[in-house]
Amino acid sequence: MRVSLQLAAGYFLIVGLAAWFVLEVFVEEVKPGVRDAMEDTLVDSANLIAELAAPALSGAPERRAEAGQRIGAALERYRWRTVDASIWRHSKRSLDLRIYVTDATGQVLYSTEPDQIGQDYSRWNDVYLTLTGRYGARSTRTRPGDDSSSVMHVAAPVLDGERVIGVVSVGKPGNSVAPIVEGSKAKIRERGLVLLAITGLIGALFTWHLTRAIGRLRRYAREVTAGGRSTPPKSRARELADLADALGEMRERLEGKQYVERYLHTLTHELKSPLAAIRGAAELLGEPDMPEAERQRFLANIREQSDRLAQVAERLLELARVEQQQALAQSETIDLAALIQDGVTALAPLATPRGIRFEVQADGPLLVQGDAFLLARAFANLLDNAVGFSPDGGRVLVELRELERGKGRDEPPRLEVDISDQGSGIPDYAREKIFERFFSLPRPSAGRKGTGLGLSFVREVAELHGGSILLANLEPEGVQARLTLPRAVS
Repeated sequence: MRVSLQLAAGYFLIVGLAAWFVLEVFVEEVKPGVRDAMEDTLVDSANLIAELAAPALSGAPERRAEAGQRIGAALERYRWRTVDASIWRHSKRSLDLRIYVTDATGQVLYSTEPDQIGQDYSRWNDVYLTLTGRYGARSTRTRPGDDSSSVMHVAAPVLDGERVIGVVSVGKPGNSVAPIVEGSKAKIRERGLVLLAITGLIGALFTWHLTRAIGRLRRYAREVTAGGRSTPPKSRARELADLADALGEMRERLEGKQYVERYLHTLTHELKSPLAAIRGAAELLGEPDMPEAERQRFLANIREQSDRLAQVAERLLELARVEQQQALAQSETIDLAALIQDGVTALAPLATPRGIRFEVQADGPLLVQGDAFLLARAFANLLDNAVGFSPDGGRVLVELRELERGKGRDEPPRLEVDISDQGSGIPDYAREKIFERFFSLPRPSAGRKGTGLGLSFVREVAELHGGSILLANLEPEGVQARLTLPRAVS
């Protein structure tokens, strides 16, 4: 399983369990919280009614009878009273308090339920505990086995001085607050689901961001493995940024070691032939009786092979500098038409003696963003190849154009440079090797091969600028080199 998926799964598991636990705690605490608030209110109500009922249980008989009639009438009126109240999200349509008053023996004297009057409630916990000087309360189901029929009773003593002369018990059915409890639970669950959705979205964004960052690192590692030119990806996460820098440093060190080993091998192989020719010519020049004509021929051979060694060394240094670059060190806006015209002017001394003419066709100023020196060297190589493989009296055609950008594509428009000669073309066996280092074909004009490093250099420069190079045979004769580069965005 991917690391990003493991982190996402762990995140959602932790958040999900925490959210479930918190929701369950909140939901389970709603009902006890409501019951606690209801009991607290019943305590206050019971003590208030106890003070109001005290005159009916103390004093002279006439006074007790008058007060008792008032209490009985008030409880009867309360029983039939109607109410229509909107309490936040709860509508109250009935009065639910159940009140009864007992004497000191526990016999019910007054009640909102007429069938309770005259009954002995001395053994009910609310009455019994209150008569003994303790806090009296009870919850009793009116229908056995049905928790929704539970009624909470809270009692308060009726006092005559310090003496308990009766008990007032105030009860409230649990189902009267059930809508409040269920509404609160539903609201908590609803908000909890919203919270889970938000945390899920945050987790998904976090996972997407992490996956994308890891994906960039993975693509960078694969590009490095494939030998492509790429820079370490940037990331705001410090750990990922450090990892990318470490990968980039590791790449540079490994490539540097491999680069040195590869180039030492290829350079040694390439220098064997010139050095052997120079050594052989030097040994022959040591002969005292060598004719002057032969001596001059061997001296010319030494100079030729020395020039070849110098060219190989120079081209290798140029190619090495380009191959080690992962990005352009400096960049400027360049007019390709002017740059190519400078290259044509520089090669005129080589082309004119052979009757080779240049023809440059450009669709106005065409601008690219890049390194002017590297691009000039790349075009110099392509133009030199075109001149070298062209027959005497031939033509080198240079065409510059801007390609149309396809609809819906985000990349900038590109410029295309075609350099065509009228030579014999690329043999079939050489088409797959034409860009390999040290692979070259004999030039008809000179009868010898080049260094085999020019086209490798051109390819590296093109890729460094985000472009490409392609060579193809023309009909009926000639070769066309097509260099494509991104156009500078104004």
